[in-house]
Amino acid sequence: MFLKNTHADYRTALDPRDAETLGLEAATEVERHLSFRDNHAETPLVALPGLAQRHGVAAIHVKDEGHRLGLGSFKALGGAYAVIRLVLEKAGERLGRTVDIAALRAPEVAAVARTMTFACATDGNHGRSVAQGAELVGARAAIFVHAGVSAERVAAIARFGAEMIRVDGTYDDSVREAARVAEEKGWTIVSDTSWPGYERIPGLVMQGYTALVREALRALPAPPTHVFVQSGVGGIAAAVAGHLALESGAARPVFTVVDPARAACLFETARAGHPVTIAHGEPTVMAMLECYTPSLVAWRILSRAADAFMTVDEEDAIAAMKQLANPIAGDPAVVAGESGGVGLAGLMRAIADPAVKADLGIDGHSRILLINTEGATDPGKYEEIVGLSPALVAARNGKGEPA
Repeated sequence: MFLKNTHADYRTALDPRDAETLGLEAATEVERHLSFRDNHAETPLVALPGLAQRHGVAAIHVKDEGHRLGLGSFKALGGAYAVIRLVLEKAGERLGRTVDIAALRAPEVAAVARTMTFACATDGNHGRSVAQGAELVGARAAIFVHAGVSAERVAAIARFGAEMIRVDGTYDDSVREAARVAEEKGWTIVSDTSWPGYERIPGLVMQGYTALVREALRALPAPPTHVFVQSGVGGIAAAVAGHLALESGAARPVFTVVDPARAACLFETARAGHPVTIAHGEPTVMAMLECYTPSLVAWRILSRAADAFMTVDEEDAIAAMKQLANPIAGDPAVVAGESGGVGLAGLMRAIADPAVKADLGIDGHSRILLINTEGATDPGKYEEIVGLSPALVAARNGKGEPA
C-alpha cells in the first residue's frame, strides 16, 4: 500500500521542540559524545552501483548500521546516549554544577550512576543499547521483553548485566508494563517511543540517531534526492526526516516511511491523520518493526517532514535481505537483518509500481539513500532466511562472490 502525505501540517516548520532536538547544534553535540566512547567508529556508507543500474537510478547508497558500537544496530546510538545524558544531568543536580561528558568516569559521577536504574521495553536492539549504556556508566538496567523476542536477542541484552523481565503479549504490552513497574520502583524509563506527558527522553534517544545522518551526508558524493527509512514506532524515520528537513529546507530529499504490512501503525496513522493503535495480528518477520502504536513525537515530526508512507510484505523484506547478501557483480555484500533491509524493500516495491514511482519522482537522475538499521542480530534466524551465515556473507568481495 502507498499513501502520499496529505496532513494539514505537511511541509510546515517542525515544532520548535523538535527543531531543537534534531538540529545541527544538537547533532554536533551527539558526535562529540560519541568521541568519548571507546569503541566508536563511523559506520560504512556502501555504494551499490550495480543495483542502481538494474533499477534505473543514478545511485543507491546504504548506511550500514550493522557495525555500530559493537551492537549491530542503529539503536546503539539512542538508548546509551540517553542514559549517559541522564546520568550527567543527575550528577550535575547533585553536585551543583554542569557535568560534561569528559567527566563521565570521574568518581563522583560514577557514585551518582550507581544509584540509578534505567528501564525500557524492547524488541531487542533498543534494550541492548540501554543495557550497554547502563553498564558503561555503572548503573543498573531492567529490560522488559515481550513474548515474541527470541532467546538469542534476550541473551545478547543480558550479557551487559541487565535484569531481564518477560512480559506476556506484544511490544506495546511490554511498554506499558515497563512504565508501570518503573514508576512503582522509582526507576528511569528510557523509551524509544513517547506518549502524553513523556516526550523528552524519547527525544534524547532520537537525538542520538542524528549522528548517522551527519556521517552519511559527509560521505555521500552528492546529496540524496530520495530517502526510504523503515519504521517501527517511528523514531529513526522521524530523526532522519526531521534532521534532513532542518538542514536541507526546500531542497530536502523526498522522504518515504516504510512499514511492515502486518504492523503498519505509521501508515494507518498517516491514513487517519492522527495517531492510531492498530490491532495485533500475525507476527511479522520484521521483528524489530513489530509495533502497533506510533510514538507521538515521531508522528508530530513525520506529519510535517515525510512525503509518503508505504507498506511492504514479508516476502519483500526477505527479498531485500537476500539481494543485499547476494549482490550484483561489482557490488559489495551487506549483512542486513530481518528489519535492516526494509528501506530497500520499499524502494524495490516503489520502482516496480509505475504509479508509485511517478508519484515519488524516481527516475534516472535519482540518488537513493537507505539505512541498513541492523545486521544479523539473530544469526540463527539470518542463516535460516538467507541460506548463508552472516560471516560468509560478510566475507564476500566486491564482485558479489565469496572472497
